Amino acid sequence: MKDFIKKEVAFERVIFFSDAIVAIAITLLALNLKLEIPTDHHVSFSDLLLPWRNYLAFILSFINIAGFWRTHHNAFIHIYKMDDLMMFLNICWLFLIVTLPFATTLVSAHFAETPVIFLYSMNVLGLAIFQNYIWDYADSKNYINKDKLPDIARRRFRLTFNLDMINSLVCVILSFFLPILAFIFLFFKLPMFLFAAFYLAGKRKKQYMPSKNVSNEQFAEDGN
Repeated sequence: MKDFIKKEVAFERVIFFSDAIVAIAITLLALNLKLEIPTDHHVSFSDLLLPWRNYLAFILSFINIAGFWRTHHNAFIHIYKMDDLMMFLNICWLFLIVTLPFATTLVSAHFAETPVIFLYSMNVLGLAIFQNYIWDYADSKNYINKDKLPDIARRRFRLTFNLDMINSLVCVILSFFLPILAFIFLFFKLPMFLFAAFYLAGKRKKQYMPSKNVSNEQFAEDGN
């Protein structure tokens, strides 16, 4: 019983540590918001718009980190146990969270340049991969409380992780040809929504087809 309690306490400490690192990373993003004008210069509204690249990069990274934290938080509501490998995967995920502010500064200074958008997209793709791997590993090791998580919710988690990876991979590829479009996709996650729409449409179609076939069979029987 003592060993079990110690393990649970260690697990909670890892979660608290992860939340603290995410909070620090998302705070560091604000350090890139600077208005570089002389102190004796009267600030105008046009001056406030000068660092628009910084604003865009900040908003994108804030949304990304907040989104990854929300998914991480929701996943660990249902994950109740952790071993050394899973802790290592979580540390790798945190490493990529911490490097995102650096990639943000590059986007602010060199907006729409291919190497910069590629680096940022790779950073987000790495986060999506480790996020997916953590969930898959926890599922394979039965570290997920499946009594409180129905199968449909588990499939929804897996779909979210897969769509995050697909969206990021599309942006990595686009960064070589259309870096601005890759930035837009990173911001609005259009590929993710499109894949989700097609997936849900396919699921609805499969659910509708059996019921349609059954109704046709019933109609034929009634006619006989």
